[in-house]
Amino acid sequence: MSYLDATHDLYKAAAETPDVGLCCTTTPVWQLPGLDIPSIMLQMNYGCGSTVHPRDLVNDPKILYVGVGGGMELLQFAYFSRQKGGTIGVDVVDEMLDASQRNFAEAEKKNPWFKSEFVDLRKGDALNLPVEDESIDVAAQNCLFNIFKIDDLKKALSEMYRVLKPHGRLVLSDPICDQDMPQQLREDEKLRALCLSGSLPLKEYIKMITDAGFGTVEIRAKRPYRILDPKNYDTDVNIYIESVEVCAIKDPMPQDGPCVFTGKTAIYYGSEDNFDDNKGHNLLKNQPLAVCDKTAGALADLNRKDIFISESTWFYDGGGCC
Repeated sequence: MSYLDATHDLYKAAAETPDVGLCCTTTPVWQLPGLDIPSIMLQMNYGCGSTVHPRDLVNDPKILYVGVGGGMELLQFAYFSRQKGGTIGVDVVDEMLDASQRNFAEAEKKNPWFKSEFVDLRKGDALNLPVEDESIDVAAQNCLFNIFKIDDLKKALSEMYRVLKPHGRLVLSDPICDQDMPQQLREDEKLRALCLSGSLPLKEYIKMITDAGFGTVEIRAKRPYRILDPKNYDTDVNIYIESVEVCAIKDPMPQDGPCVFTGKTAIYYGSEDNFDDNKGHNLLKNQPLAVCDKTAGALADLNRKDIFISESTWFYDGGGCC
């Protein structure tokens, strides 16, 4: 049995019998005016974070969500795109698609504004999306891409890049791990299907995204997630896994490489009213400016005593140097 077969069987079972402990969402579920999420959707929330960010979801966007789960995030996305087929949900597991459709019928009873036709459910594979080129404003996946081995992950990211419009957004939530993952755990098909042993180091994860062509990457959150311990897993040491929420934007790739925001901030506190680096970055006196890691490095290289640059906070929420 391949790891993809193991994943299929795991989520087929999770569709037929909701498994509340399958994943552990590290962010609160969005509470939005007029949105009543059915309890069955909450029980089938098989993600490790959230991919629903209201500032991404303006002007009736066309949305793609890959790996539908119980339909909760599809319902949340539909809240911002109340149009027939405004949100597309893709899954390879028939039972999960059927469960989501049933859950949407329940959501219609609880939400007068919602119609099941707002969500277009499609049978399909993340490695070959049944979606037209450059037709999507916001694409998302939650705790799915972590399952893939490297070649398949490259393909999944390239598919998301293909279907996004220029300047479209890919929003991801995945586990990451900056320790060396023991090979025996990486090869454990069930642990990979559970989105644990496929966890990549954050720098490698970001590089996979930028190698796919995304010119801007935002790290929106990074939180503790799981421990793989010697008592319960085939490891000699505790393996610490975090979850990360990332937005990758289909911007043109800058000549000097991608702009990656990890939550660094620059503050100029010199004698002048401002400092201009003549590269498009104007720092007003004592006004914090969010900067990408590339700009932070360039400012640090100036060795000025009147510019402070913070460490990464792993939280970036828009604005700043680029």
